[in-house]
Amino acid sequence: MSKSWLLIAAATLALSLAGPAQAGDAAAGEAKAKSCASCHGPDGEGVKDNPPIAGMDEGAFVAALAAYKDGSKEHKMMNMLSKKLSDEDMANLAAYYATLK
Repeated sequence: MSKSWLLIAAATLALSLAGPAQAGDAAAGEAKAKSCASCHGPDGEGVKDNPPIAGMDEGAFVAALAAYKDGSKEHKMMNMLSKKLSDEDMANLAAYYATLK
């Protein structure tokens, strides 16, 4: 099995064991998203090598942030920034970016 497949399987299992996902507040996420804009663009469209996050599935968004936060997914800037986010912050950001297309 590849390492990425194992990470996806572990994240899926963790999410299923955690129960229903916390519903995010898109307005609160928009306020928090200002720190994301320099790398992901003001509308989440992605800048240079940084991927677009606009329209991203909320569950996948939260799972990615959680993986950066616990270090199972590595990116120096994202690992540092995600450690400052609460579960509520992550849900709010996910709700906001899911509204963008």
